[in-house]
Amino acid sequence: MKRDNRSYYDAFSAGYDDRRDVGYHRLIDDLEAEVARPYVQGKQVLEAGCGTGLILDRMAGEATRVVGIDLSMGMVARARDRGHRVVQADLRFLPFPDASFDTVTSFKVLAHVPKPERAVAELARVLRPGGHLVLEFYNRHSLRHVIRALRPSFSTSKDFAEDAIQTTFLSPGEIVALLPEGFTVKELRGIRGFTLVPGTLRWPLLGPALQAAERRFTWSRLSRWGGFLIVVAEKPA
Repeated sequence: MKRDNRSYYDAFSAGYDDRRDVGYHRLIDDLEAEVARPYVQGKQVLEAGCGTGLILDRMAGEATRVVGIDLSMGMVARARDRGHRVVQADLRFLPFPDASFDTVTSFKVLAHVPKPERAVAELARVLRPGGHLVLEFYNRHSLRHVIRALRPSFSTSKDFAEDAIQTTFLSPGEIVALLPEGFTVKELRGIRGFTLVPGTLRWPLLGPALQAAERRFTWSRLSRWGGFLIVVAEKPA
């Protein structure tokens, strides 16, 4: 039985940061921030589904203002402990006026949101004309999707495993189709192209080589096959 996302992430928040400063998780967070950087520098930014603030940490030095929102109070509390301005809210019902931000980012979140088109529309609402959405989805056309379908569900806390909440993988075409009318796609960037087992990224010799290869993959023409697919879209001026 699927559980509500808030309870799941409240439980997950206690150990979410464990070992996220090394190996696979650090690489994914770093690459997400690198893709977003040109659209964050000197801008007022909202991160939707900010978790414990790991990406906020990376964006804070680039943007003029960064605000995070998250559904989970557990996640919000840990992001605030990092010194970030974070609001507890559902990203389908944002507590901000229209056209409040230059850039809106979201990573590792929209794949778990029921009716993601409603969420994307709301993120677009608070974006200023000429601003950019930087939104990450889970890519059905990827090795990560195959691996996820074959392996057992991992525990994320003492109460829940990954399969306790909805996880949706979409094709690149389905992802682009979620964008509101009039938005222009500027980039499609994929992350995690061919890493079979995340733990191998911490191995001596092999780990650094795999990390370097994954970095090159993100900036290559092949990146649309990445397990995490980021669409960057511009709102009409």
